[in-house]
Order: sequence, then structure tokens, then C-alpha cells
Amino acid sequence: MKFNELNLSQEIIEAVDELGFAEMTEIQQQSIPLLLEGRDVIGRSNTGTGKTAAFGIPAVESITEADRGKVTVLILCPTRELAMQAHEEIRKFARYKRCVKATAVYGGASMERQIMELKRGTNIVIGTPGRVMDHIRRRTLKLHDLRTVILDEADEMLNMGFREDIESILSEAPEERQTVLFSATMPSEILAITKKYQTDPVQIKIKSAQKTVELIDQYYFEVAMGRKTDALRLLIAAYSPASAMVFCNTKRMVDELTEALINSGIRAAGLHGDMKQAQRTAVMNAFKAKSTNILVATDVAARGIDVSGIDAVFNYDLPQDNEYYIHRIGRTGRAGKAGTAYTLITGKRQYFDLQAIARYTKAEIREMPLPDRSDITAMKKESLAAEIAGIEERGDENVYEILDKLADMGIDPREAAARLISRRLHSELEGLPEFSASRPLKKGRRDGAKTVKVDINIGRSKRIAPNFILGALVDATGMSGKDFGKIDIYDDHTTVEVPESEYDYIIESTNPMKINGHQVEVKLYKGGREKSGGKQVYSERRGRPDMKRSAYGSRNRSEVFKDYTPDRRKRTKKRH
Repeated sequence: MKFNELNLSQEIIEAVDELGFAEMTEIQQQSIPLLLEGRDVIGRSNTGTGKTAAFGIPAVESITEADRGKVTVLILCPTRELAMQAHEEIRKFARYKRCVKATAVYGGASMERQIMELKRGTNIVIGTPGRVMDHIRRRTLKLHDLRTVILDEADEMLNMGFREDIESILSEAPEERQTVLFSATMPSEILAITKKYQTDPVQIKIKSAQKTVELIDQYYFEVAMGRKTDALRLLIAAYSPASAMVFCNTKRMVDELTEALINSGIRAAGLHGDMKQAQRTAVMNAFKAKSTNILVATDVAARGIDVSGIDAVFNYDLPQDNEYYIHRIGRTGRAGKAGTAYTLITGKRQYFDLQAIARYTKAEIREMPLPDRSDITAMKKESLAAEIAGIEERGDENVYEILDKLADMGIDPREAAARLISRRLHSELEGLPEFSASRPLKKGRRDGAKTVKVDINIGRSKRIAPNFILGALVDATGMSGKDFGKIDIYDDHTTVEVPESEYDYIIESTNPMKINGHQVEVKLYKGGREKSGGKQVYSERRGRPDMKRSAYGSRNRSEVFKDYTPDRRKRTKKRH
């Protein structure tokens, strides 16, 4: 359906045409007619589906000459970036409608300037809940003429702790009003708000999760503990994205990763909620202008960012919510274009979490091996050849004079080109981290893979045998018995060989853990205890099924654990 088929004013049609909009998206097609009628609407839709236009166009259309100087529309957004983005979009829709004046109010910006703008008269206010409440308390924003309230990204506002502010704002607004709510998810808090503050709302559900990911190629890489930054550097070097976003879960990680990337020569910048508004604006302007090509951000800081032409999204950390994964990768593959998403995982738990995300999004997330130096070199050669072949203009006379001078020095054009290409390749490959690829986590113990030892503070004095140790580890981690190596039991402690890449997951999964009724602590083994902590009693290495022990009447260990499986949910043990 086209916009000109709707009952919109000519001013709106002209603005929409100028923006290049023709066909409406699904959320726009279903929402706009209802909003123009004045109905209350609950729209369930993800980022990147065009919902700013879905509520922005009816908001602008509702303003008349009689509304000059009256705040008749209020739009609440969770973040400054999203408020700024919505404000900019609404100004575009209102370009030819002179009676419309939109004002954005949000934290981190001058309160005095916002007060001045509000006093000059505005009819559409877009803001964050906290700053809107500040203006209401100061009586610089009055809601008695309000006709429409729009809650954008309502679930995110609740996650950020804005429920009390939202309810206070809705309570201040006139009872006879239109209340519109857009949310990616519908938790119980959202439903409670809709029940209390909306009148006979129409629900619109856009199944955009699968559609959003259909055009995006999704891959994951298994990375050893502590090597994600090096892995990310390899991937950036291999694929050379002109513009990419990297997502982390914490502000601290954003700062640390950004610093590491900059130190390795990558044009990166960080974005998170602790930055001042001027800093955030400078970062976004640099990213949009392509002077920075890697943006490292938290989920909340990235809400509302709308940058076209993002080649790839990297999940440095796995998102804490499945919906966040969709929001993240939706930054690429917009407007019908293909995109690519890469996820870095460490350990078995993250592997299982990623599989849950794949099931939730009904998408295939394929495993890929990390490129090594030879792979990257081959990619760079191919890219450089394509770049040179794509240069159409012929060199000027000055260039050929240089070639003539080189020939006089005994250097032919082929050799000259080879030297320049070699220097270019060296500069692009210099400083790449050495990286040995991880072997698959899902196929049991990785022979030849690097191992470390963990130390468990229980031993012979508590009548512990290797099968007790192994059984507890398998039960706590969901890993296979084949994932564990040599077990050495001493008087008061035990050491176990484990894959280095699984160490952090094993420590996390086994604390707390009980063995034979005793609470134990598991930590990295640093050596030395066997000299002071008593003599070694048992020493057993995995992979010797013929080894038998007489202690405590134990059976063959491979027989004891043959019925354990890596999946914690399906683990069983036969009784004999």
C-alpha cells in the first residue's frame, strides 16, 4: 500500500515523497489508519520496521492551525538518541506543514535552552521520561491541551526504571486522550499499563523477528578464554568493514575494548550512557561521516541510532536478552539490503545460550573457523587486486615520468608495482595477533588442545575417589566426561586437567558444588600444594579404559560414566 492512498494532507504527501518513501511497511500500513481515526493502539514491532513513521506521520497530521503554541502530542522515548532521532524524523514529515513545531527534551542537554524553546510555543514534544518530569515539575511543560501520548520502546523504558515517571506523566494528562504504545515485547508491566491507561486499544503484532534476520547472514566463532579482543581484530582485518557496530554488555567493556582497538590502529569509538551528550553527539557524527568506522556500544546507548550502510554487527558479548540480539543485528541488513552478524562465544554455556537465541529467532547461526594470517593475506590480496582493477582513470604524464626514472635505475614497472603492493600488504597485516584456532567445544575433549589445571579443596582425607570428582564435574557443567583430563588426588585437595578455553565456564558452573556431601571450592591450580598438602594418592588420565582401581570397590571409570551426556537437561545415569 502506498502513502498517497491514505487520507493524508498534501503537505505530508510531499514530505514523504521527498524522503523517498513509497510503499508502507507492515507496521505503518496497519497503524497509520487507526491512529488517524484517534484509536488507542498497542503496536508490537522491533527496531528497523519503520515505526517512527508509523506514529510520527499521524502525529504531524493531527496538528492544525488552532494548535499553535499548545502541546497536543507527547512522545516518550527511553534514550536521548532515540528522542533525537524521532525529533529529526518528525521535523522531516512536518517540513511543509507550517503550523507544526516539534521540540525535543532530554537529559544531558541545556535545560535553559529547552525551557526557551517550550516558551516560544510548541505542539509536539519528544522526550525522555526523566526530563519530561523535570519540565512538568518546573511547570515549563503543561499537558492540559494534550490529545495524544505515544510511548515508544515501552519495554526498554520499563527496563530502565521509568515506570513511575511514565505513570506520573499519564496521570497528569487529560483522561480524554489517545494513548499509543509501541514495544518489542509485552511483559506483564506493559500489559498493566495498557489496561490502566488505554481505552479499548487495538493490538497490532508484526512478526518482524524472523523477517529482520532473514536477510542477515549470521555466524559464530568459538574463542579461547581471554582472546575475544584478538579474535575481533582478526575479523576486522579479514572482512575490512567500511562501517560496523560492536556490542558489549557493560560500559567498562566498551571503554576497554575501544582503547584496545585504537591502540592496534583501528578507527574505533565507544558509546555508552556515562558519556556527556556532547561526546555522544561527536562520536555519532564521526561514525555517520565514516571518519570512524567501528562503533563500540552498549545496547541501551545504541537504542534509536539509525545509521544506513552498516556492513556488519559484531556481538563481542552475548546479549542478556534474546530480543536484544534481534535489535543488535537489525542494525545491518536494513531497507531490504543484506547484512552480516558475527558472534564471539567462549565456553559451553555461551554455546548453549547461542543455540537458544537461534531457536528463538528461527534463524540459522552457522559456525565458522577464525581466519588465520594466511587466510587474511589471501583476502587482502584479492581485495587489493579488485581495488586496482576498479580504477578506471589512466595515469597522468607525471606518473609515467616516474616509471621512466625507475627504469633508468633498473627497476621495471612490474617490480615497482610489486614493491608498492608489498608495502600496502605489510601495513595492513602488521601487528595482527597470533591466534591458534579453537577446536569444537561440542565433540568431547580436544586432544592436543591447551589445558590448565583446576584445584578442588577435597581429597583423600574425605574418602574421595576419581569417579566422585568426575561425576560432580559432569553434573555441574553438563560437559562430557571425555572433556576432562588427568585427575590427581592428594590428602586434602585434588587437581583436574581441563581445556583452557573452558576454564572460566567450569569455575562459574562449579561454585558452589558438593562432592560426596561436602561443599567444595574450585579454582585455578597454581602448583605447590602437593608438597605441603600431603602425598598423591590417585592419579588417573582419561582415555585408558582398562585402568581399574581397588579403592572403595570402584568399577572401571569409563564404564561408570559411559551414560553421561553433555546435555545437562538430558543427563541420566544407569543404576546397577
